[in-house]
Amino acid sequence: MGLLVFVTVLWAFSFSLIGEFLAGQVDSDFAVLSRVLLGALVFLPFTRWRGVASGQKLGILVTGMLQFGITYLCLYRSFSYLTVPEVLLFTIFTPLYVTLLDDALFRRFSPVALLAAAIATVGAGIIRYDGLSEDFITGFLLLQVANFTFAAGQVGYKHVMQHYQSDLPGYRTFGYFFFGALIIALPSFLIFGNAEKLPTTPVQWGILAWLGLAASGLGLFL
Repeated sequence: MGLLVFVTVLWAFSFSLIGEFLAGQVDSDFAVLSRVLLGALVFLPFTRWRGVASGQKLGILVTGMLQFGITYLCLYRSFSYLTVPEVLLFTIFTPLYVTLLDDALFRRFSPVALLAAAIATVGAGIIRYDGLSEDFITGFLLLQVANFTFAAGQVGYKHVMQHYQSDLPGYRTFGYFFFGALIIALPSFLIFGNAEKLPTTPVQWGILAWLGLAASGLGLFL
């Protein structure tokens, strides 16, 4: 329980760092690329290359593309349109998506989760009762894509690991998460990245290192 609280605080703290020191100052694609690259380097020495089923490798790669690749790209972009409190608030949709996707895979129907999603959507509108600007809608939709792909990655990983039973500890295959994310993050930076908005201060470089090594690397390991 203590580790769960620690990781939750670790990730929540990261949102403030992104919004305060990176959003609008450092290219979001570069920030994502550096984060997943550092995470990949953390787990590279521990990665098991042999003795892991090809299907399991592919499954983890795909979940990494979703959970760390597309999710991070959309999340970082959302900070250009939403405030940090709004980003934190609208992540409440993630567990709802997890429930809905898990139910869909097992061909179940959960009206409670559906109702909760509807209430959360209405609540989001009420919070911005003074008018829904185009920027707000764009940021909200980006964040929902991030929430959905994160949930899809979580649900997908659970099903992959259930299908491929293994005695290997998790950290021996975590590297494939980040390798999958790199498949998304690297082309995104090469195509959409802005080389004129690379980090310029030690603080920005330090935050990127923290996000990659601690928030992603240590956070996932724990």
